[in-house]
Amino acid sequence: MPRRKNFLVFGSPLIEEAEIAEVVSSLRSGWIGTGPKVHRFEEMFRNFTGSRFAMALNSCTAALHLSMLAIGIKPGDEVIIPALTFAATANAVIHAGGRPVLVDCQRETMNMDPEDAERKITKKTRAIIPVHFAGRPCAMDAIADIARRHRLHVVEDCAHAIETEFQGKKVGTFGAVGCYSFYVTKNIVTGEGGMAVTDNDEYAARIKTLGLHGLSRDAWKRFSDKGYKHYQVVEAGFKYNMMDLQAALGIHQLPRLDRYWQRRQEIWHTYNDAFQDLPVFLPAPLPGDSKHACHLYTLLLDTGRLKISRDQFLEQMTEANIGVGVHYIALHLHPFYQLTYGYKPGDFPNADWISERTVSLPLSPKLSNEDVADVIAAVREILHGHTPAL
Repeated sequence: MPRRKNFLVFGSPLIEEAEIAEVVSSLRSGWIGTGPKVHRFEEMFRNFTGSRFAMALNSCTAALHLSMLAIGIKPGDEVIIPALTFAATANAVIHAGGRPVLVDCQRETMNMDPEDAERKITKKTRAIIPVHFAGRPCAMDAIADIARRHRLHVVEDCAHAIETEFQGKKVGTFGAVGCYSFYVTKNIVTGEGGMAVTDNDEYAARIKTLGLHGLSRDAWKRFSDKGYKHYQVVEAGFKYNMMDLQAALGIHQLPRLDRYWQRRQEIWHTYNDAFQDLPVFLPAPLPGDSKHACHLYTLLLDTGRLKISRDQFLEQMTEANIGVGVHYIALHLHPFYQLTYGYKPGDFPNADWISERTVSLPLSPKLSNEDVADVIAAVREILHGHTPAL
């Protein structure tokens, strides 16, 4: 089994000299908290999405949570989310007092199944959160139609999907609010960080207020050098604001978004070509009329043709000094959601099937051609060695 000399970190970000210099500049200025660089990053992202408002926060989780509060989710309200997602999607609903109602995904796209979503709507349903899994756009035409007919809010989880478009329109702009992530493994990074975008004045104002302790909107003006500003506490808010140290990375990463995307797409196609003869299910073809962000390359193992499990495959990849991920073990398979809401294995057959087979391979613009070759060699070596008929 070939073994790399150095461990290849899964999702390692590409940090260039410009953002390093910007962070150092912030440190030397003494302005490292929320300040002018956060405002600049918000303006850049607002222009990028074409939204009227963009609010920088400390995570996508914060953006989702505040979005739930902004649209008025209250105790007893139900919000439809996919079973195949990260815990943050469900927890944002829970922290707002709502109940996350899970729906199955489509096996091919791994995105929310609109038909199952509509079946789960009740008199208590108030919103739906489509998650653009791995950067692939959800069927936003179908989801928007369901939301319109049932008078539901749509809040988009775009944690994987900064570049993603559906039929020529950027995701995150279809519903009430779009929520983005700049976590260290994402397509652009600020270490930790997130953004909420909206065209709604009231939602923007509430997210802004709740994101900084519930202080009046004028409180944000304290972070300037134009004189002292008093503030008022108008609500019990949260400490969710982004810092200039984080925005210092984002203001340089955002302009490189297309270059980084091109590199990830190149690696994506290289993987597809290298693995097509193996006992795996490759990612569904990229949508022709839309744009896939190519955030995660998720390989599904054909375990019926292999002598090893997915977890054994993960262990052998790690032994080869290559970092891998699992996106995701579906929510209904985790103890908290089972004990709290009564979910159990088998409730969502497609999400179950994916959860047992999925593995995410390194996909970052930081990867060299040699890194990509090492990943391919390890995958092929492991699967060749554990496939009776290969």
